Amino acid sequence: MNRLPEIPAELRDLMAEIGPKWAQDTKGHIQLMIDRFSEILAGAPKDSADIRENIPYGTHERQSLDVFLPKTQNRRRPALVFIHGGAFTAGSRRRSAEIYANVLHYFSRFGIAGINAGYRLAPDVRYPEATQDIGRVVQWVKEHAEELAVDPSRIFLMGHSAGGAHVASYAYDKRLHPAEGPGLAGLIVVSGRVRADNRPENPNARRVEAYYGTDPTRYDDVSPVMHAGPDSMPTFIAMAEFENPLIDVHCLELAYRLAAAKGKAPPVHRLTGHNHTSIIAHFNTAEDNLGASIRHFMNENMP
Repeated sequence: MNRLPEIPAELRDLMAEIGPKWAQDTKGHIQLMIDRFSEILAGAPKDSADIRENIPYGTHERQSLDVFLPKTQNRRRPALVFIHGGAFTAGSRRRSAEIYANVLHYFSRFGIAGINAGYRLAPDVRYPEATQDIGRVVQWVKEHAEELAVDPSRIFLMGHSAGGAHVASYAYDKRLHPAEGPGLAGLIVVSGRVRADNRPENPNARRVEAYYGTDPTRYDDVSPVMHAGPDSMPTFIAMAEFENPLIDVHCLELAYRLAAAKGKAPPVHRLTGHNHTSIIAHFNTAEDNLGASIRHFMNENMP
């Protein structure tokens, strides 16, 4: 197995330099991080999983997924469904040749089956259609659990950015659940825009409107944070030190609402020195603080 690549000091210096200025050019900074981490991840280990690509779970071209099956033998292995971001109107499960596959390669090293799924985007679809795609992916995993050697009671859902909004809507909003419930062991929200808003300081306000509509009086009803409650599933929340505007605020609101409803705070991880993109792009490098915390959360919540 190849050694895990280190994040070089010059890249960490760059992250520290642009971090406080992140909101001045979110698109440019995101692309810069994608490019730099893709270079690093090209040398990361990728020999722990067999990959099955371009599997349809629906009829739309974006309703496809890739499966990462660990080479370890375990008939009750957990599964992690990963949902990418893209501000509701863009993005794909292959942001580059390395990202977001790095997330699933990372978890496969620990015997966790990975599903990297796409979904339909605005303006072609509006709320709640992307969230309904997430439900279809979860159902697909359950239907194929035996051939994937996955324990259907050990399915976890993880989303980044807009993907965090979609997974949290599916996890919390009972109106979007199948009759038997969401069918998940836990939820992992990474830098998730879990509140719909079109505030002036949100650089993606028009993209939020493209998916949720332009009427802010509806935003509470469609926001995942408003559906978190005492019976919500176990949730892990992560955010970066340098976030897209308001995302850290929304993540902390979600943590507060869960804590107030349950009488116990959920695990919250603030990744120092990282930004909205590096928080997901650094998976499968030698830095393992966030990954280890997520694996601990999963282990604690497996039946």
